[in-house]
Amino acid sequence: MFMIYESLSKFIIQAKEGSLKTAEYPKDCLDLKMKVSFGQGALARVPWISFTAPEMSASNGYFPVYLFYKEQNILILSYGISETSEYGEGWSSEVTESKKKIAEVVSSPPRYGDSYVFKQYTPQINNNKVHFSMDGNEVSGEYIERDLKEIVDFYKKSVDIEIKNETSAISTGLFYMEKQLEDFIISNWNETELGKKYDLIYEEGNLISQQYRTEIGIIDILAKDKKTNSYVVIELKKNQTSDDTVGQAMRYMGWIQEKKKDPNVKGIIVAGQFDQKLHYAMMRAKDIEVFLYEVDFKLKAHR
Repeated sequence: MFMIYESLSKFIIQAKEGSLKTAEYPKDCLDLKMKVSFGQGALARVPWISFTAPEMSASNGYFPVYLFYKEQNILILSYGISETSEYGEGWSSEVTESKKKIAEVVSSPPRYGDSYVFKQYTPQINNNKVHFSMDGNEVSGEYIERDLKEIVDFYKKSVDIEIKNETSAISTGLFYMEKQLEDFIISNWNETELGKKYDLIYEEGNLISQQYRTEIGIIDILAKDKKTNSYVVIELKKNQTSDDTVGQAMRYMGWIQEKKKDPNVKGIIVAGQFDQKLHYAMMRAKDIEVFLYEVDFKLKAHR
């Protein structure tokens, strides 16, 4: 019932037992990437569970994170800051000016002392079951889940602000990645799911589908349905929120309907993940589909 509570309980027990295995933990939570670490090769003094947005990682970014100080038996839900790389942006002054640093709460922390404290728990294991308490009072799984959701919601708002800032590391990284994705889709059109149902548009032998210009902006890809010959507006979710992407697609669909006299125009959004905002926006956008992309990046030795 309480997904993170169960994972957190398992995490505490494993940290006490001393195993490095993490394969059985979830890979995402609340629309964020979830990563568990007990150390690399050797057991860490502070194992952790991080929750990161795209273009961020535990080694480069800022993010909500559980930090378990084993020696002190203190579990902190933190406004985390990576130590291995200095990220361009960080938590807002709402955090940095009002929250205590971990170094102020944990005596001589071995790591992550500059991260900020959101909540502090004391875990106790009885009969292979973990009980969490705050200030001497036991808290429920529902309470644990609510705390995580609160800091994650705050984090998502911070990331949304960054995405709208075109100079931020997240925005520029996402824009670059999505631009390559657009080129890849066009170059491999016939091998994609889109190419099975829709045709690219050519005029006098020249492709006009990509970056199709209109008087109200540029459509990422404009295609036509193979069966109905109706237009299809395809928008990639790049350097913008889900709400912005859905609204933009609908605006272009309205333009096509009026200017191209096509009442059956439809829309497609290509995104890296189907987040909660996109879910609710799509409930009212009946003529728009969502396609999710996956990036499979591998390195292998040259022989």
